[in-house]
Amino acid sequence: MTRDEFIKIADSKIRLIRNEKNYTQDKMADVLGISKKTLVQIEKGRCSLGWTAAVAVCTICKDSEILQLAFGGETEDIILSLAFNGYEKAYEKTLGGNIWWRDIEINGIFKIQQNVISKHYRILNDRDMRIYSSFEIDYVRKRLSELNQ
Repeated sequence: MTRDEFIKIADSKIRLIRNEKNYTQDKMADVLGISKKTLVQIEKGRCSLGWTAAVAVCTICKDSEILQLAFGGETEDIILSLAFNGYEKAYEKTLGGNIWWRDIEINGIFKIQQNVISKHYRILNDRDMRIYSSFEIDYVRKRLSELNQ
């Protein structure tokens, strides 16, 4: 997934998200820091949220079922992977990938999983804590080999 693909998905879901939240166009525009006129144009497909507003939508509305279905779970990993071309953070507990993830490789106490929708990868330890995420499988495998040293 690229930033442009991420933005297009957010663009295409903005009206559904707004309705899911029971926001008026005025309220949604205010929450996102854009004009109502711009929001109307985005909802009609005539212009785009852009990277910053797409990230804002996905952050502010992170509990949206519409977003979770569109991106295959939470969007934080995707946003950070796109922003930093690979992201590593203090270990975070996950649900282990029971719904949106498939195991790619298991090596010792670590496993690589791929999100079935966004196609990004992550490394989990044996307690299902996320160690690393990226869209680059070669780099994820390199990190996995470093972890097993």
